[in-house]
Amino acid sequence: MEKVEVHAIPRVKLGSQGLEVSKLGFGCMGLSGFYNSPVDDEAGLAVIKRAFESGITFFDTSDVYGPRTNEILVGKALKQLPREKVQLATKFGVVGFDLRKQTQQINGRPEYVRACCEASLERLGVEYIDLYYQHRIDQTVPIEETMGELKKLVEEGKVKYIGLSEASPDTIRRAHAVHPISALQMEWELGIGIVSYSPLGRGFFAGKGLTEELPQNSFLQSHPRFSGGNLEKNKPLYVRSENLAMKHQCTPAQLALAWVLHQGDDVVPIPGTTKIRNLDNNIGSLKVKLTEEDVKEICDALREEDVRSREMERVKLGSQGLEVSKLGFGCMGLTGVYNAPALKQLPREKVQLATKFGVVMPGGRWSNTQYYINGKPEYARACCEASLERLGVDYIDLYYQHRIDPTMGELKKLVEEGKVKYIGLSEASPDTIRRAHAVHPISALQMEWSLWTRDIESEIVPLCRELGIGIVPYSPLGRGFFGGKGVVEAIPQDTFLQSHPRFSGGNLEKNRPLYVRMENLALKYQCTPAQLALAWIKNLDNNIGSLKVKLTEEDVKEIRDAVREEEVVGLRTAFESSTW
Repeated sequence: MEKVEVHAIPRVKLGSQGLEVSKLGFGCMGLSGFYNSPVDDEAGLAVIKRAFESGITFFDTSDVYGPRTNEILVGKALKQLPREKVQLATKFGVVGFDLRKQTQQINGRPEYVRACCEASLERLGVEYIDLYYQHRIDQTVPIEETMGELKKLVEEGKVKYIGLSEASPDTIRRAHAVHPISALQMEWELGIGIVSYSPLGRGFFAGKGLTEELPQNSFLQSHPRFSGGNLEKNKPLYVRSENLAMKHQCTPAQLALAWVLHQGDDVVPIPGTTKIRNLDNNIGSLKVKLTEEDVKEICDALREEDVRSREMERVKLGSQGLEVSKLGFGCMGLTGVYNAPALKQLPREKVQLATKFGVVMPGGRWSNTQYYINGKPEYARACCEASLERLGVDYIDLYYQHRIDPTMGELKKLVEEGKVKYIGLSEASPDTIRRAHAVHPISALQMEWSLWTRDIESEIVPLCRELGIGIVPYSPLGRGFFGGKGVVEAIPQDTFLQSHPRFSGGNLEKNRPLYVRMENLALKYQCTPAQLALAWIKNLDNNIGSLKVKLTEEDVKEIRDAVREEEVVGLRTAFESSTW
């Protein structure tokens, strides 16, 4: 292996378990397609090597990217880099997804956890994984059982730290109670480090769909914020970010990244790109300085409620991530209709179906005194199978369990066997994190966090910091939005962004003003909108002396005012959350 010259990028700690990474990470997903067409190995290896030479040591991948080919590519790159200087993060849990139906299959069973870990180690060609995320939370499996197996993998030395991605506050707490979570990855209590993915809003703040066409093979073609007229409705957001970027003398993408970076030293955005010039621009966001006024200005300019994805009002139920129509319908009184094939007359993918298990009624009839609760795993499975058959569906959107099994199960065994060193969660709720953390320390929680995805700030971020879990915000550039994705460059036709809510259906156009504002702010800081978006996350805390990009409280406020979360048009993902 030839000697690689490395430039300095500040280093920060994720969580309280000892994981230390570069302040800016690199998301490898796009190298294998999704937002754009896949690049060949030579181009992919060149980008990864350039990132390392620039000082980035934290690389993020997953077994579902490609699928599997992304890990193989990263494994090839690692053979050209000093392994001991690289912090490698990968994930498990997403078995597959259907962009057309906007659904995904999740598996958090202990045996699946172990099998995925072993397979990833082989594809990556490494003996251990620095940060292992649960990519999405399996609602059919108690988080304690999944965490139990992850804990065993930590004890076996196959994993060093554990993280979660897109987890709800409740899930985060339950998982953290089993084993410390080091990082939480979000598109945006416990000392958990935050890894922000899509800090550019799926590329929106980089001009995706606005200054450049959306690639025909891109996921963004079906993304709620980039389709159905939503892109056009979101365009004003990009325009605002452009204006703000001009003020800070940077691009909208740099401003968007600066905003993310401003959020704190326990926040590490992982923007990805297939182009070296974009990589260099992203790194340049570290030089963007934002004051609190700047952050407020960005947030006010890009309000989340302004982001368009659907015309019908939708709300979240509790803290589990389920998003439904504002008005629901209770079917209990329609006993005849319940067993009728009503769903066969409706588009299944647009219906959020909820049913329950756990209350046992002897004799099959309800009684205020003659009933009891059963939360055993085998009973839960039997009930689910029976409900699926009666309803005539392949899956249940929301499955209520009246009582949760407190055991950790297989995840803890994996840690005890030494096959995993540290356990991480992905997209978990606070309760799940606490419960999992009690069984085995969770090292990292992976959640989405960016200028246009900030819903984790109120509960999940404080929870992670309380428990000392590192937070890994994925998509800190908002799926590339703050890097110009769909705004200054086209979204590939064969990528995930083609169907992303914020890049499709007219939403990209509606979100464009957010990028414009960021662009104007970026000019002020002599950086790109993407760099500013990352700088925003970096500078949320005051301890930023070692960072190249320094934002004052006024800067942070200005950026926040310019990119107000409520102004972002479109859901933050094309998939209905299936994990919290």
